[in-house]
Amino acid sequence: MLVLLPPSEGKAGEGSGEPLALDALALPGLAEARARVLDELVALCGGDEDKAAEVLGLSQGLRGEIAKNAGLRTAGTRPAGEIYTGVLYDALGLATLDAAARRRAERSLLVFSGLWGAVRIGDPIPSYRCSMGVKLPGLGALGAYWRTPLADVLPEAAGGGLVLDLRSAAYATAWRPKGEVAGRTATVRVLQSKIVAGVEKRSVVSHFNKATKGRLVRELLTSGTAPAGPAELVTALRDLGYAVEATAPAKAGTTWSLDVIVTEL
Repeated sequence: MLVLLPPSEGKAGEGSGEPLALDALALPGLAEARARVLDELVALCGGDEDKAAEVLGLSQGLRGEIAKNAGLRTAGTRPAGEIYTGVLYDALGLATLDAAARRRAERSLLVFSGLWGAVRIGDPIPSYRCSMGVKLPGLGALGAYWRTPLADVLPEAAGGGLVLDLRSAAYATAWRPKGEVAGRTATVRVLQSKIVAGVEKRSVVSHFNKATKGRLVRELLTSGTAPAGPAELVTALRDLGYAVEATAPAKAGTTWSLDVIVTEL
C-alpha cells in the first residue's frame, strides 16, 4: 500500500541533524528536479525580500520564513515525519506508533511537497516554506513543474498494490495516477453529515477532513491491515468502524472514489 499525503502549511523548527544531502532522500529519480527548485527558492529568498514574500504568498507575520528558505542548504534537518505538523499529522501521531506500525509507515507513507516533489517520512529535510501553488520565477507553477518528474518515478514507487490518495487538490495536480495504477487507486474525501430541518446536509469541513484522514491512516497502520486494492480497502475501513460510500471507476484509467461520512470528530 502506498499512501499519498499532503504536507502541512506549518512545520516544526530547525532540526539538529546534518545539513541537507539531496542524495540521501528517497526517490532518487527526483534529485535533479529537487535541486532546481532548491536553487530557485534559495536564490529568491536570498534576494529582494518583498519579491520573495509576494511569490510565496507570505503575510507580514510570516516574513521570517524568507530567511529560513535562504538558509536551507546549511540548516539542520529532521526526518520529514517530524517536520510536518498540523491537524492531519497530530491525528496520525507518528511519534506514538509502535515499532511495527512505524515500519509500515516508513514503507507506505509519501508526503507531497512543492520543494521536494515527494518524500518518505524518514527523509532528513530542513524546515521550509514553499507550497505547491507557488510560481517560482524561473520554473513557473510548481504543480505543473512536478508532473513530468513525478510521472517518471511514482508508478514504480506504487508497486503493484493499493494507492490510497489523501492529498488536497493543490497537491493532486502534481501527479494523477494513470493506466492500471489508476484502477487500484482510491481517492478519499471526508464529508461531515448534519441534519438541518430534518434533511441531511453533507459538506467538506477542513478540520474534519484533515483529522479523519490522519486518524484513518493511523488505524490502518496500527491494525496491520493490508488491503490489496480499493474494494478491500472499503471493507477494511468499514471493519474499523468508518461509514464509507464507494464509487468504482466508470472506465479504465480512472480511480475509485471513496466518501468517508462523519458526524463528529
